[in-house]
Amino acid sequence: MTTGDTAERSLAHWSEAGRTGMEAFYALATEDYRQLALAADWPALLTQHAHEGWSLLDVACGSGKFPTALLRHAGLDAAALPDLAYDLLDPSAFSVAEARGVLAPPFVARHDLVMTLQDLPDERDGYDVVWATHALYALPPAELDAAAERFVAALAPGGLGLVAQATSTSHYLAFYDAFRAGVREATPYTSAEQVRDALVRAGADVREQRVSYSTGTSDRAVVEGFLQRCAFDDAVSLEEMEAAPVLGDYLASCRDASGSYTFSHEAALLWL
Repeated sequence: MTTGDTAERSLAHWSEAGRTGMEAFYALATEDYRQLALAADWPALLTQHAHEGWSLLDVACGSGKFPTALLRHAGLDAAALPDLAYDLLDPSAFSVAEARGVLAPPFVARHDLVMTLQDLPDERDGYDVVWATHALYALPPAELDAAAERFVAALAPGGLGLVAQATSTSHYLAFYDAFRAGVREATPYTSAEQVRDALVRAGADVREQRVSYSTGTSDRAVVEGFLQRCAFDDAVSLEEMEAAPVLGDYLASCRDASGSYTFSHEAALLWL
């Protein structure tokens, strides 16, 4: 096996050079954000916290798939909400630029914060809304508590906080555990359960909601691109993954007799 650091490989893939892999991943993973958009009454939640001059922090914003899903699937009426100053935080400048480029009212891009959550300056606080949606998988375990403390501190009293993260039994975690066992030693992904416990240690009152769904396809090229992005490793082909110890068994459990793949997901929505 070769070794590799999960956080470094993740950051390297969020780049212009990784665009093809990113697009392959979202052929299936866009469903993650549609499910989050359908999981709550977002018009009511945002209206409850809306006021002139309100602000939002999008933690590890990625390419902006969650605000896009809200506008597409959640029934938001931009005209009914005041402009929401939207701060984009991500260690990848590429991701910040991508997310900025897709924002639409009521979301109005404000500050570009090219950094990790745990490095967010103390003066960045008082946000009416803070969310991190499928964003914290590569967060180093040793830095989880510091990140959770910054998340909680950034949220204004009475504000709306949400972390949406796959649980330990969900595809993203199960796949990566099998990948690490059979292909490449690396730091494990951070699970929803670990994030929840860190938020509680940081003093947050957390309400947990779980959403289960599946994604899949019979297109092997799509499967390969999706799984390579799940591992942040585009050097391993689908055939190599299927033949690998441990990982091959996991993938066989996701494949039917015709060769089509179905991946089972469970996301925990951690409401603060």
